[in-house]
Amino acid sequence: MRARCSEDKGAAPEGVVVAAVRRRTPAASAGLHPGDVILAINGHALRDAIDFQFYAAEPRLRLTVAREDGRRALALVRHGPDVGVELEPPRPREISTCANKCVFCFIHQNPKGMRRSLYVKDDDFRLSFLHGNYITLTDLDEAALRRIEEQRLSPLYISVHATDPELRHRLLGRPRGSAEILPRLERLSKAGIRMHAQIVLCPDLNDGSRLERTVFDLVPLHPQVATVAIVPVGLTRHRERLPSLRLLAPDEAGALVDTVQVWQAGFLDRLGSRFVFAADEIHLLAGRALPPAAAYEGFAIAEDGVGLVRRFEDDLERALRRFGPPPRRRMVTLVSGEMYGARLARWLAPLEPVGVTARVAVVPNDFFGRTIGVAGLLTGQDIQRQLASLPDLGEEVLVPAMAVRDVDGVFLDDRTPGDLARDLGVPVRVVEPSSRALLRALRGS
Repeated sequence: MRARCSEDKGAAPEGVVVAAVRRRTPAASAGLHPGDVILAINGHALRDAIDFQFYAAEPRLRLTVAREDGRRALALVRHGPDVGVELEPPRPREISTCANKCVFCFIHQNPKGMRRSLYVKDDDFRLSFLHGNYITLTDLDEAALRRIEEQRLSPLYISVHATDPELRHRLLGRPRGSAEILPRLERLSKAGIRMHAQIVLCPDLNDGSRLERTVFDLVPLHPQVATVAIVPVGLTRHRERLPSLRLLAPDEAGALVDTVQVWQAGFLDRLGSRFVFAADEIHLLAGRALPPAAAYEGFAIAEDGVGLVRRFEDDLERALRRFGPPPRRRMVTLVSGEMYGARLARWLAPLEPVGVTARVAVVPNDFFGRTIGVAGLLTGQDIQRQLASLPDLGEEVLVPAMAVRDVDGVFLDDRTPGDLARDLGVPVRVVEPSSRALLRALRGS
């Protein structure tokens, strides 16, 4: 995986820091405050948020807390699954970073001069468990494996890419350690750890018969390997001195959709699950209709771009049936990437007769290159440049929240929605990626 965390090196645990305490919760009743450092629960020293979750599962908790004025003991009694405390995220030095040099790594394709945090490659099993980040398992040591097994850290999200050892070694940039994946997946499967596997598809490298081998090598590990997601490689214009790769072509995407559907039919009969899923981007590139909601089997990997569009559009269709006209006629501009912009415009066209003119501004990604069409990688400067050329932006500009970092409210180029509003002379609203949030913003509420 990557360099080990401090706790895996034998350093003394430092506890977890309380970021917020919600009112009228067990944490508030116990006397916890933001800034408190919880050192131990029921005598168990805490290394991180996972230890907190694991040891805080008991109904009665004895907390050892450090404050500026010293240590104290607090008693907490649970009344349900949520104790009412939010913890600070791990500091950068506490995150295990990736030692691989994957030939398709997106971080290696970032332009120079961006803030340092955008060049951090995490490969941390804790972030996989807590946030769904994908990890390679290549440098996972025995202590980490035992911890995953003992604390039942499930599900985990695993970057597989290929099961052939030599091919995977090549895809991961020929790391110093072994890149063989199946033995570790088998061990975690035997321990009852549920996993979601990902294959970043690189044409001419791990496609065709090599893709088929990877998928079918993972089948015996089902149901612990619950899903296999096939996502297309993303390439920016900043690939100087990087391996030569190409994008999936539309006809190849169509052939892949057909192949996956054939595999799914067989797996559904054999495993009771479709097991392997093609990313939404592959269907859109091929110009194919998206599968129905039932074909995504609960949308377990929607955040990986598998079923996200189907879920959003189904929710949007239902919400549009209940959409009431705003108090007065409104015109707004919605920002979208090239991949989905035209499709979104068609969905919102029926709002025109009921009082909302929703102009979808499709923003080309000049910062990363025109091969990147997702809204989440748009920068403030590209949005500003595109919108400045439009004659009338209406009352508001709506920007998708996935383009703005939650932590500090900035785009990838460090511009803020406030900067954008100042330059355009129009209020800018950041909208969460849900149909309900979008329609509320369209109504002006």
